[in-house]
Amino acid sequence: MGLTTRGDQILDRSLAKVGGKGLFVKELEQALLDNRADLAVHSMKDVPADLSDEFTLAATLKREDPRDAFVSSSYADLAAMPAGAVVGTSSLRREAQIRKRYPHLKIEPLRGNLDTRLRKLDAGDYGAIVLAAAGLKRLGMAERIRGVLTPTESLPAAGQGALAIETLAGRADLIAWLAPLNHAETQACVRAERAVSRELGGSCTVPLAAYAVVEAGQLRLRTCIASPDGSGMLEAELQGPVADAEALGLSAAEQLRKGGADKIIAALKAAA
Repeated sequence: MGLTTRGDQILDRSLAKVGGKGLFVKELEQALLDNRADLAVHSMKDVPADLSDEFTLAATLKREDPRDAFVSSSYADLAAMPAGAVVGTSSLRREAQIRKRYPHLKIEPLRGNLDTRLRKLDAGDYGAIVLAAAGLKRLGMAERIRGVLTPTESLPAAGQGALAIETLAGRADLIAWLAPLNHAETQACVRAERAVSRELGGSCTVPLAAYAVVEAGQLRLRTCIASPDGSGMLEAELQGPVADAEALGLSAAEQLRKGGADKIIAALKAAA
């Protein structure tokens, strides 16, 4: 069955002000508890890093393109946009990284479903918008992508591009049925990324990025955190065995802490 969550319905305020990304998940989890649904499919980046013991992520599907997409009818890329040009994004993570690299651009909030966001762009409300490439591709709108931002330009959010299938932890039958859908490499990468987010209290109120890939049998994890204006950006990069994904995530979070991540997080909370 289909459900429309409050996260889909509230379009006039930022997610940070109405409960965060969990708005997309909580009502689906309630449907699981009420036996109105057997499983829920989420965009992994919307799943809170702290999952209740009542639930489990039974499968992580093979990752789609994890990068951010540049969408514009007027400009080839961010570097081509003139001073004062407006970029729309719903993500503090994207905002911080764009502001750091392109301080001359104006960043404005962007809410609504994908069709609504594209309609606002086409109406001239924004010179460009930045969206998840995976969402555009899954919905058959890849032709709207003018270009993609490399992880060096815009490091993705934890879990971006991956889908998660959630069910009740006690549903051993469903967990067994869903096991063949799990993609082990994606799962390991996402575990490392989510460990960073969980350790630092990552949410849509924190401009935190974490992105892992498996290269030559090793897991390479890159992370960054910054103030929304892009100032004070901290970065960490680690590499190690795939089996140590969780530990790598925790170590990366500790490196960011040593660099001053807690001060950034405290300032964000004080300003909220």
